[in-house]
Amino acid sequence: MDDAAAVADVLAGRQAGFAALMAMHREAVFRLVRGHLGSEADALEVTQESFVAAFLSLRRYDPERPFRAWILRIAVNKSRDWSRRRAVRRFFTSALPIDQAAGVPDAGPDPETALVSSRAVERIHAAIAALPASLKEPLLLCALEGLQQDEAAVILGISRKAVETRIYRARQKLAHLAGD
Repeated sequence: MDDAAAVADVLAGRQAGFAALMAMHREAVFRLVRGHLGSEADALEVTQESFVAAFLSLRRYDPERPFRAWILRIAVNKSRDWSRRRAVRRFFTSALPIDQAAGVPDAGPDPETALVSSRAVERIHAAIAALPASLKEPLLLCALEGLQQDEAAVILGISRKAVETRIYRARQKLAHLAGD
């Protein structure tokens, strides 16, 4: 089933369309969100939020455009929202009195369960997640998702040259971090 047929099925109330769109695009959305947020648990939640938002607004989807680009744009926006909410949560968590803050769980990974290879992957994800959104998003869309720079430019609402420049700058920052 292609995107257009799957969207038509969803709009007609058939579960098969929903399942097809999820199967075709959830991995791409998850990879993009994972790269943006740096946390697998957060990425799972934001991926789910992205699909819920997409299906709630599916009537506004333009079938002349690729569905993947549309859902990835939603995922970028949801990732930005999540990052802003997380920053606010961190602020208020740190503002709690110390006796109350002790009960706040640590969201970091459990070091006992991390393998040596997964630690390296985590460092890479953390370095990418630490990039400013303006550099991170074009890098993830082109390098991870394999989109052309023109496609990434449409998703991000910037020029192709801006995408190219931002990818170059992101790679420079990542190379600098790797050298540290």
